[in-house]
Amino acid sequence: MANDLNIPSASRRTFLSLSAAASAGLAFGIVTEPMLANARVHNLPKDAMSNGAIRIDANENPLGPGASAREAAAAMVSQGGRYSDWLTDDLVKTLAEMEGLKLEQVRVYPGSSEPLHHAVTTFASGQRSYVTADPGYEAGMFAANAVGAKVVKVPLTKSYAHDVKAMLAAGPDAGVFYICTPNNPTGTLTSHSDIEYLVENKPKGSVVLVDEAYIHFSDAISVMDLVKAGKDVILLRTFSKIYGMAGLRCGAVYARPDLLEKIENYGGWNAMPITALAAASASLKDAQLLPERKRINANIRGQVFAWLDRNGYAYVPSESNCFMLDAKRPAKAAIDAMAKQNIFVGRIWPAWPTYTRITVGTAPEMEQFQVAWQKVMSGAVVASAGAIPSRKRNLDGIVIRA
Repeated sequence: MANDLNIPSASRRTFLSLSAAASAGLAFGIVTEPMLANARVHNLPKDAMSNGAIRIDANENPLGPGASAREAAAAMVSQGGRYSDWLTDDLVKTLAEMEGLKLEQVRVYPGSSEPLHHAVTTFASGQRSYVTADPGYEAGMFAANAVGAKVVKVPLTKSYAHDVKAMLAAGPDAGVFYICTPNNPTGTLTSHSDIEYLVENKPKGSVVLVDEAYIHFSDAISVMDLVKAGKDVILLRTFSKIYGMAGLRCGAVYARPDLLEKIENYGGWNAMPITALAAASASLKDAQLLPERKRINANIRGQVFAWLDRNGYAYVPSESNCFMLDAKRPAKAAIDAMAKQNIFVGRIWPAWPTYTRITVGTAPEMEQFQVAWQKVMSGAVVASAGAIPSRKRNLDGIVIRA
C-alpha cells in the first residue's frame, strides 16, 4: 500500500496551486441530475421506496453495480479511513491504457458533474458564451450562470440531433459548446461528423465539451479520437449510468493536458471515494458487463416503444436509457397523476411543455408504468389538487454542492 503522505503527480498538481484554487472551486454550487430531478417535479415521500415506489425519474440504472463491483466495494470498506491516491492512479492508468491515451490526458472525479461544472466555469465567462441544445441537459447552464456567461439554447434538428451549424451561428463569441450524445433528455444521437465539423469551425479559443454519459447504451462513435488528435475537445464519461454506480460517484474526463490543467486550476483536487474506485476498476475488468446491460436496456426499451406504438402514444425514439413521452397536454398534471400511483417519472423541459422524460427501468417496472400511464391518459387517474408536494423554489436560485 502506498504511503498516504505521498502526492502522486497523476493525482494532483502542486499542493500550492491547488490550495490557491480551492476557494474558487467552492464558490459556486455544482448542479447534478438528482438535484434537477427532484427540484423540478416533486419531493419523493420518505416512505416511497419501502412502499414499492417505482423511480424512473433520474436516469439511474435499476440494476445497480455489477456483482464484481459490489464485491470490490465491500472489500474496500475496511480501508475507508485512508485516502485514495494509489487507487486513483491505478484507475487513471487503466483508463488511459484502454483508450490508448497518455496518463496526463485522463483525470478521474467523483462522478462527471464536477468536471462538467469546472470545464464550463473555466472556459465560459462574461465575454464568452455557453452554447447548448434545447432541450438538453441543464447542469452546464447553471455553471455558466455562476460566472456570468450568456447561455445560448439552440433547438434540436428535426431528427433530434444537435444543430451544430445553428450553434456556430448563435455563438460567435462562445467559450463552450456543449454536446451531450446520446442527448439527455431525448436519448438521441449527434453524429461524429457533425461534432467534428463543430470542432473545426468553432471560434478560436473555445472548447467543445462532449458528454458521453450514455454512450455505452448506444452504437454511437465516440469522439475519443478527437482527444487523441489533440483537438479542443473535453470528453466526459461516468460510471453512473450503464455501470450502475450513480450513488458511488466515479467519472472521468479526457482532454489535452493543457486543457485539464486549466480545469484543475479552477476546481482543485478532491479525494476520490475508495469504494467507487474499487468498484470502477472491477467493472472495467468484467468484459461481459457492458454488452449484457446494453442488451437488457435495448430489449426493455424496445418492448416499451412497441407498446406505445400499439396504443398510439407519441414519443421520441431513443438510443439511451431514457426517452421523452408526449402527454398531449401540460405534462405536470400527468406527472402528478403518475406519482399518485407511486410511479415517479421525470421532469419537464420548458421548450417541450407537454413532454416528460421517462427512464427505462426493469421489465416489471415498465409493465407497471404502462398500466399507470394508460390510466392517466384515459382519465381514470388524475392528480388531486395539492396531492403531490412540489418544490416551490426556482432552480435558478439553488446553490448546492453535491
